[in-house]
This record gives sequence, structure tokens and C-alpha cells, in this order.
Amino acid sequence: MYSEDNIFHKIIKKEIPAKVIFENNTALSFYDINPLAKVHALVIPKGKYSNILDFAEATAEEQKGLNEAIAETVRLLGLQEGGFRLISNCGINGGQEVPHLHFHILGGEKIGRMMSK
Repeated sequence: MYSEDNIFHKIIKKEIPAKVIFENNTALSFYDINPLAKVHALVIPKGKYSNILDFAEATAEEQKGLNEAIAETVRLLGLQEGGFRLISNCGINGGQEVPHLHFHILGGEKIGRMMSK
């Protein structure tokens, strides 16, 4: 369930500062304050979506804007050639900590395997 009392909603409302990389009408990207890789950015929609399942109901404009923000952030960070990892955690078991849809862009170095059996 979406709550306006989350850090990403407050960043969108400019109540909490962030080092912005890219912004359009429907999405925002910024550097993660606790990076897990040499380059670690977050991309969030400006709409009130808890996770990727909620975002299925987004308008075509919102979906296009989020995809544009991800692609432009990757370009601005110079990650196209070397590659990157794009992650969106969903729910408690998926490791989601903030109840606002967000994508992690990790890159700038070789990223190890996440899961092995």
C-alpha cells in the first residue's frame, strides 16, 4: 500500500534533497546515498505507485516517461557500453524497503552474480 510518508515521495516533493541526474514530467533519477556499486542511481516515477505491479495501471505517458528516464540516466552515467544491472525489488520477500516503485541502476564495474545454487 502506498504511503506519502516515504522518502522517495518526499524527494519528489523537494522536501528532502537529492543529487538529481535526470528529470522529466513523470520520473526522476538521482544518486543513491548508500551505493552498492561504483555507480548506483535510482529512478522513480512521480506517480504514487508502490511497486511494479501497481505500475501496470499507469498511463502510457507515465510508462514511456519512466522508460525514458531509465535510458537517459544510463546514457548520462556513461553505462551503455560497459553494461549495467537494472533491479526493482517488489514486496518484503523481494527485498523492497521503500514502498514507492523504484529501479536501481548499478554499474561502473563488473557486478557479481546475485544468486547461485
